[in-house]
Amino acid sequence: MAKSSVLGYPRIGENREWKKALEAFWAGKLEEEAFEAELQELRLKHWRKQQEEGVDYIPVNDFSYYDQVLDTAAMFGIVPKRFAYSGGPVPLSLYYGMARGTKDATACEMTKWFNTNYHYIVPELDGASPALTENKPLIAYREAKEKLGIEGRPVIIGPLTFLKLSKGYKEEEFDLWLEKLIPLYVQVLQELEQEGAAWVQVDEPVLATSVSRTDIERLNNIYSVFASEAPGLKIMLQTYFESVEAYSEIVQLPVQGIGLDFVHGREGNLAELKRYGFPIDKVLGAGVVDGRGIWKASLREKLELLSELTTVVPSGRLVVQSSCSLLHVPVTVGKEEKLQPELRGALAFADEKLSELVLLTRALQAGETAIAEQLRSNEQELAALQQSAARNRTDIQQAVAAVSAQEPKRSKPFAERHIAQRNKWRLPLLPTTTIGSFPQSAEVRKARQLWRKGEWSNVQYEAFIREQIDIWIGLQEEIGLDVLVHGEFERTDMVEFFGEKLDGFAFTQFGWVQSYGSRCVKPPIIYGDVAFAEAMTVEESKYAQSKTMRPVKGMLTGPITIMNWSFVRDDISREGIAYQLAYALRQEVEALEAAGIGMIQVDEPAVREGLPLKEKDQADYLAWSVKAFRMTTCSVQEETQIHTHMCYCEFHDMIDSIEAMDADVISIETSRSHGELIHSFEENTYKLGIGLGVYDIHSPRVPRVEEMTNMIDRALRVLEPGLFWINPDCGLKTRGREETVAALRNMVEATQLAREQLAIEV
Repeated sequence: MAKSSVLGYPRIGENREWKKALEAFWAGKLEEEAFEAELQELRLKHWRKQQEEGVDYIPVNDFSYYDQVLDTAAMFGIVPKRFAYSGGPVPLSLYYGMARGTKDATACEMTKWFNTNYHYIVPELDGASPALTENKPLIAYREAKEKLGIEGRPVIIGPLTFLKLSKGYKEEEFDLWLEKLIPLYVQVLQELEQEGAAWVQVDEPVLATSVSRTDIERLNNIYSVFASEAPGLKIMLQTYFESVEAYSEIVQLPVQGIGLDFVHGREGNLAELKRYGFPIDKVLGAGVVDGRGIWKASLREKLELLSELTTVVPSGRLVVQSSCSLLHVPVTVGKEEKLQPELRGALAFADEKLSELVLLTRALQAGETAIAEQLRSNEQELAALQQSAARNRTDIQQAVAAVSAQEPKRSKPFAERHIAQRNKWRLPLLPTTTIGSFPQSAEVRKARQLWRKGEWSNVQYEAFIREQIDIWIGLQEEIGLDVLVHGEFERTDMVEFFGEKLDGFAFTQFGWVQSYGSRCVKPPIIYGDVAFAEAMTVEESKYAQSKTMRPVKGMLTGPITIMNWSFVRDDISREGIAYQLAYALRQEVEALEAAGIGMIQVDEPAVREGLPLKEKDQADYLAWSVKAFRMTTCSVQEETQIHTHMCYCEFHDMIDSIEAMDADVISIETSRSHGELIHSFEENTYKLGIGLGVYDIHSPRVPRVEEMTNMIDRALRVLEPGLFWINPDCGLKTRGREETVAALRNMVEATQLAREQLAIEV
């Protein structure tokens, strides 16, 4: 008989209880014992909800105090040497020190989890002596069983994926590290087996990327050892985010179940399943409900897919499950009372996806008639949105088609623009600037809340925003920055702000998802055709520029980032959505230029995270992403300087595409990765303006002048000083005023030292 399963559940809580508990603990307002108790109650609530819904296989150990990859590193005692770890269970102070940094040690690198907007902490193996510090899956299994009587399915990141995501070892050392880790995994599995666990979910999402013959041999070795050392424990080898590579070999691994993504990897996985069949001794975890999207599944289409799967795998060996963990979607639609009915009716967040999984499983068990009423309702709700006016704006569709048919190109090449811009701005060598946002203090958040509630008038709120701009323009001048920003005090979020002012967007009240650590975001929903309605940033930028003789950058979020950081409609291509956004933002860029703003930053931090996992699909994505950026920026005059910003991704494999964006200046993170990105420029010539972020804004520590000087010196060995800018690695919205000012003063001092050194060398 078919079963239902979830690969993971959102940890943040309906009301962000998780986030609030973390931040209270970090601030010293919550003792560790009380903190632990609050998180336990949240875990129990999540398990209880899945239990009551009727999910058959409930995941345990999917809950985390920060990040699941960091959990795995801590479980195996993999702690960087700079934290002076001496072995044993990793205390919370050290655990959070690795994630956020301490007074004396920089935080571990953070980067994107495959092609999602979730960030994980990168394990550092250099100098580590792995040992099992505590069996986290076992602890979670016991807790669910003892507290709620749930026979949970423990979740653990597989060894191949864990090592592929780690750093601090040479390529030829990979197998040596596997030899160190496999016995620790065996110990985890054996203890689960002894405890009576029936199944364990071993996540190997790296199998959806390129898999070498050597990796296949490694997998056979890993899972053969697991099978022999823990023979009574069933393993569900779980993949997601795309179709698997080397399907025919992977399905023959000595495990009892294989989980495949039939949403984002549907075409490839289905073709391979039909071509090679599926072993009769294994269970197929069929990921048919989208764990990353927020739209209701077409139940009839999903049943047709499941019916197709049963021609290869009998329903008795099928597990109907989410395509990936529900970590990537909000908790529930139930509280969203302000959305338009046709939109609300078409949405499914985590809780609604639980219901979909149970319904589909019931239909497999008892036939479609068992859910006939739900099928009719589902079809009506999906049709209502598709037929809405918002999705059928022919004026926008025609205009975007005409613009996107042209090749977007600046009027002059960079070499000529650079001369014109240098003559216009007369900036010193190594100009200093920031990425855009300044601290959103409690006062700023309170003012916005009062305005949104109607307790403040527009006039009051605008006056308050101008006061904040005045303060920070003055501070930037005092600190000695060369190019200023207005601070973005009017913006809640770099995507939400623009979505609220463009047609085709909708916003939830409680649709939060975790981005990294306690940082939760509420992605907009692109549900209709996107259109420019009115100027969005001009007034604040004009006002800031009127307060200083130094240049002030206009600040926009780019089309690919808005798309990748939103929940997007699934009835047209992502390329089509990107061009609609580019056309709308182009009109804003032109409005800024017309208002006298001569430097305009169009941020694209999310370009890399949207890169398809399959190499064969990457060139096409990068081509239309670059085109969308150029559509946004190409119509300005040659003297207008276009900036962009990217952060927290591996960029070495797309340097050519970054250059093809043809931005006059690009700033890229290099501090948290400890300058590793500079290596890309040691091997590749880059001819445009570039700023490598010289300090990590996600850590509360104030970096020393010497740290930033070292970063600048290394960069100047491979980058042209006349094209090099100095800046933090990201916006400063989440930092406090004192630490921000102190860090920027150190950055300016480090820049001055670099200028003096260059003068000596000349």
